[in-house]
Amino acid sequence: MSTTPIAKRKTGGLIENAKTIIYAGLIAIGIRTFALEPFNIPSGSMEPTLLVGDFLFVSKYSYGYSRYSFPFGPPLFSGRIPNWGPARGDVAVFKLPRDGSTDYIKRIIGLPGDRIQMKAGVLFINGTEAPRAPAGTYSTQIGNVPLVLRRYIETLPNGVKHEIAKADDSSWANNTPEFHVPEGYLFAMGDNRDDSLDSRFQDQVGFVPIENLVGRAEFIFFSIEDTAPLWQVWMWPLEIRWSRLLKPIR
Repeated sequence: MSTTPIAKRKTGGLIENAKTIIYAGLIAIGIRTFALEPFNIPSGSMEPTLLVGDFLFVSKYSYGYSRYSFPFGPPLFSGRIPNWGPARGDVAVFKLPRDGSTDYIKRIIGLPGDRIQMKAGVLFINGTEAPRAPAGTYSTQIGNVPLVLRRYIETLPNGVKHEIAKADDSSWANNTPEFHVPEGYLFAMGDNRDDSLDSRFQDQVGFVPIENLVGRAEFIFFSIEDTAPLWQVWMWPLEIRWSRLLKPIR
């Protein structure tokens, strides 16, 4: 018959439970740092590709690792290890250059050495037009104001096709000077071309250092209409966008 005191047995159980929690936390941190990190979409700048209320996984290993792969971006080293660059057309998460802490998600349009320009709403890369084909309309809203935008399928020089949404071809963002992307930098744009703060706005976003990349957006694992607060779990069955679950991001 065991004579182990009950108090000692309880203490041992608490220690084991604490170890389990610590191990689980370390595993979660490891996965978040080196493999996949979840993000959610708070704005409509990447519509129609990504919607407000989408939750997605970003692969941390796709571009190698930099200081921004780690929580809080500690200055452990500079550059990327290994130094894998993104492909044109990737949807990527990066740290906003001006503060190094705010997460942004945009499409990589320009690579180092490229010349990027918008003319009457049409994208030009190295002097060549990126063709776009009409694809109907896209309904969205800003606040409580409904909008109907033009939808296009844009083709980048490497053959990547993706949807964009357009409202107006006459604004400054659709008629820009030619931007020369420096070495070590990228040019990023939102798919909602008239509602995206991106590299076209040099004083607010500008060119994105390759070091600032966090990872490549891979797939949507959850999506919910932004009309219902996330904590109202009883509304989820009606608000979940079932067709978007596990949808790859292209």
